[in-house]
Amino acid sequence: MERVQAKSSEKGMTMLAVMALLAVGAIVLLAAAPSIYMEVQREKELESIRRGEEIAEAIRQYVIHYNGARLPESIDDLLEGLPQGTKKRMILRPSAATDPLAEDGKWRLIKADADTIPAFAKRVQDFNNGSLPSNPTPLLDRFSIIIVNSINTDSDDDLTAPDDFDVTTENTPFIGVASQSKSRSVLTYYGIENHSKWVFTPLFRGSQAFSPRGRTPQTPPQPRPPVRPGE
Repeated sequence: MERVQAKSSEKGMTMLAVMALLAVGAIVLLAAAPSIYMEVQREKELESIRRGEEIAEAIRQYVIHYNGARLPESIDDLLEGLPQGTKKRMILRPSAATDPLAEDGKWRLIKADADTIPAFAKRVQDFNNGSLPSNPTPLLDRFSIIIVNSINTDSDDDLTAPDDFDVTTENTPFIGVASQSKSRSVLTYYGIENHSKWVFTPLFRGSQAFSPRGRTPQTPPQPRPPVRPGE
């Protein structure tokens, strides 16, 4: 009888030990969850920036090829490449056509007008201590004149609040792209902490904005202090 009670007691102690270990494991997982979320989100944002930079460089090549006379009207225009003899010269990888931050994967097309681009140009100017970089090619100047003239130097723009915008993903001449996501970012891009305000465009990037392959941003994204999921 005593042996049965002893074995029963041992089983009870083992069960308690297992439950204690499970509880500790659950606590550790809960503590690690924010860090895991931050790392996953950071990688998505880095990939979005890389792809956005590729599109900016593809737009630059497109404008140069057509001598500044036209802009692409859809991402497909960039994916199709540029005529080169009897073949086409590819200027954009298919993977770059998808924004990892957008629910439907589609980039928002940014027109060369006095709407979204001037606000981004002002942020670039502020990030560069009041200096707005010149365009990497003079052919882009015709698209930037109206934008420069529309910059509000007195505005105190919120770098974390999302932009209000109508989503356009095709059938419009565009000089850049941005994400449809309005979430606050883990990384900063030109000091900006919201996905919707990251405009990827060849304008105002300076002569050293792109590497020879056109895939390195002049101002690499910087991490900001961690935030909890949902903030």
